Amino acid sequence: MQGETSLPIVVVGGGIGGLATALALSKKGFRVQVLEQAPEFKEIGAGIQLGPNVMRMFSILGITGDILPLAVFPTGLMIRDCVTGEQVTCIPTGRPFEERFQYPYALIHRADLHAGLLASCARAPLIELKTSQKVTEIDDRGEMVRVATEQGQKYEAAAVVGADGLWSTVREMFVKDGKPRVSGHIAYRAVMPVSDFPERLRWQAMAIWCGEKTHLVHYPLRGGELFNLVAVFQSSRYQEGWDSYGDPAELNERYANTHSDVREVLSKIETWRMWVLHDREPIKEWSFGRVTLLGDAAHPTLQYMAQGAAMAIEDAVTLAHEMERSGGDFAAAFQRYQESRYLRTARVQITSRLYGEVYHASGVVRELRNSILSAQTPEQAYEGFSWIYDYQGPAGVD
Repeated sequence: MQGETSLPIVVVGGGIGGLATALALSKKGFRVQVLEQAPEFKEIGAGIQLGPNVMRMFSILGITGDILPLAVFPTGLMIRDCVTGEQVTCIPTGRPFEERFQYPYALIHRADLHAGLLASCARAPLIELKTSQKVTEIDDRGEMVRVATEQGQKYEAAAVVGADGLWSTVREMFVKDGKPRVSGHIAYRAVMPVSDFPERLRWQAMAIWCGEKTHLVHYPLRGGELFNLVAVFQSSRYQEGWDSYGDPAELNERYANTHSDVREVLSKIETWRMWVLHDREPIKEWSFGRVTLLGDAAHPTLQYMAQGAAMAIEDAVTLAHEMERSGGDFAAAFQRYQESRYLRTARVQITSRLYGEVYHASGVVRELRNSILSAQTPEQAYEGFSWIYDYQGPAGVD
């Protein structure tokens, strides 16, 4: 266990993965410094889905009470045809789901999840949160690591965890594999007051409208006060882009042939945030001596399985477990951590790509998708999810 006077663990990045890592390490007795390059700790984006696997991680970290007060617990995962408007299937997420997976399915605003993690970290005496610290150099000297920032600060660390997201500076220093892969899919995101959302469509469900090269997701947030909307379409127009404003005219053009319910929902939003969706090819090695990567810095995934944040939080729990039992050999701990994680996270990366193709299917493939999903029983759907939702965390963690 890390002593109070020894060097801290430096976590680069103060997003969901970075804060979860800091919290997990602090609970094992490690001192942690979180270096965030932005002037404040905050999260952009809109809604996020929390499956039973990440809910189990919250329980292990002891933070369920900080995270869930503003969550919504949907009645089902609904898939509708974006062209005809017909319901293809609705997988119940009530009591039978919770009994099968031991934990519920929840929907929460990304900022609320981040704020809950931040509040937990702020209460932890072993965690130091630092803003406006853009890391420019990491020098692993064997027994310790030196970190330098653009602002002229220098830190000495027992180890470094790069949790700095898709465009990770730490990854670029060590993996050196260039820019992320452009998926050809664009996401427009927005939230709206529930009073502005069409009343007949205010389902207490996570709804996906699957179209041809398009899909729309909507679900309630913050106790039903808001609705989260994500409209995704295939496009080769953009190569890069993050958190810029979307073009409503382009959106209307892409969804011109969809069902009237879909077009009505989209018409309610005047301002959209636009993301060009990226991922990377799975890799097996993301640990280098006393430096390792975590979350999107290690294994960025498309959003179609709603597992990006969950993978980062699973990483955090696993990493802390391996570091606790390392006896100070953090390089060995990092190797065990990546060995236990790379196949699972790779499966999420590849399956997310496949889900994207299924959501956007056209022609006969679209009809086949609808036929297979509509014939599936809830029990069959649960078993299909079992590989992701049954995850218990590293062996020996309660």
